[in-house]
Amino acid sequence: MAAILGGGLGGLSTGYYLLKNNANNSNKLKIFLFEATNQCGGWIKSIRTKDYLFEQGPRTIRPKGITGLNTLNMMQDLGLSEHISPIKPDHPAAKNRMIFANNALHLLPSSLKGVFQKNEPFSKPLIYAVFNDLKQPQKELKDDSIYNFVDRRFGREIADYAISPMICGICAGDAKEISVKFLMKTLFEYEQNYGGVMKGLMKSMFKTKIPDNIELTELAKTAKEEKWSVYTIRGGLEIFPITLKTYLQDSNVNMQFNTKVKEIEFVDSSLVKLKQSNGEVISANHVYSTIPAHILSRLVERQHPTLSKNLSDIPFVTVGIVNLYFSTNKPLITPAFGFLIPPIENSPILGVVFDSCCIPDQNGTVLTVMLGGRWFKEKFGENVKKDSLLNIAMKEIKSILKIDDDPAAFNVNILHKCIPQYVVGHYERVDKIRQYISEKNLPISLIGSSYDGVGVNDVIYSAKSQVEQDCTKT
Repeated sequence: MAAILGGGLGGLSTGYYLLKNNANNSNKLKIFLFEATNQCGGWIKSIRTKDYLFEQGPRTIRPKGITGLNTLNMMQDLGLSEHISPIKPDHPAAKNRMIFANNALHLLPSSLKGVFQKNEPFSKPLIYAVFNDLKQPQKELKDDSIYNFVDRRFGREIADYAISPMICGICAGDAKEISVKFLMKTLFEYEQNYGGVMKGLMKSMFKTKIPDNIELTELAKTAKEEKWSVYTIRGGLEIFPITLKTYLQDSNVNMQFNTKVKEIEFVDSSLVKLKQSNGEVISANHVYSTIPAHILSRLVERQHPTLSKNLSDIPFVTVGIVNLYFSTNKPLITPAFGFLIPPIENSPILGVVFDSCCIPDQNGTVLTVMLGGRWFKEKFGENVKKDSLLNIAMKEIKSILKIDDDPAAFNVNILHKCIPQYVVGHYERVDKIRQYISEKNLPISLIGSSYDGVGVNDVIYSAKSQVEQDCTKT
């Protein structure tokens, strides 16, 4: 029997791949999934009305690379192809991405031509960043913050006004703390192996590229051919985990909701006991943990304090989400994906997504304001009220976007410890955690955003990789 901890996207995907990998096995694998709340999907939550859609977590998915194509393959297999709404390269949400700096919104370059032009807040054309890299000496390091790396190779302005806000948008984190391997592992390796990014880039052009070892469905092929920028699902991204849940239930996966596991006891290499809060004990041959590392840490603390400590050392941040719906027909925003704010601006908000531009079937104007992240406690204290976050969001919207209208509807949520931070040394820590599990021969696999990437595609591919790896062993 396999036990899955967590009914978020990681847990649902783990169930999906366990079913796929055991489809031809005469001894059908019994799969149990335990979810502490009364619903699946984790941070993916959609509030749908006839006029607007509020997304509480992720709203779009990138189709790029092997992980992106893998997700599209799953989408088609689940029958979601006809519900996909792509944003193609010519769409304003693909072309227009902004930052707010020096009291003004600035459009970031989206074409090769823009790289050769001076664009505020940058003091010179971005092409100068290439020259900066070429003249910088090599610095040998095992890891570095993405801020330090970009500052060293491409200049302080690129670090402050391009990379730092990007990190805020991706993981609500501080680029001065996040590992360069989080986003720029290949570029960092170019520096370490060849002395510079451009030098490594030029040398890699002559190397044979390893083809993606993945068969593509028609949906994935279409996304690749049409060069989708991102895509979403009509009716809300929550339809994705709901469909996965139905698939698992139809395949006889035993899904237990409102079920909290308070301790994991490892008996031997093929037996583990899950002790529940209600006193019940469930035995399994293998556990797939997709819950956040800090929660798993508490479950293994008594038996494996070293493992518990390493898991708890992975930091998480809290993000405030304010969804706003303005029912007016007059245009309140310039069509764009939205804007991010560099930490150097010391703003209480991280950025704003223009949902009515990037999510289909919206009436009026829909915006999502993101607050706090790495600076949540510093900006808002320990016990901030939702009303306070709404007032702050409205004040910033009025100041930056010049919107004086009152919202016809709104929703405020505080997502406590929702995004792990891949700080410098993260990948070494994860290697150490998995090495400990291997050496102790513990029947547990770690899946999800705590370890292998924070994006939707990363979480799904983490499940696929771990399940296939475990199936290969057996």
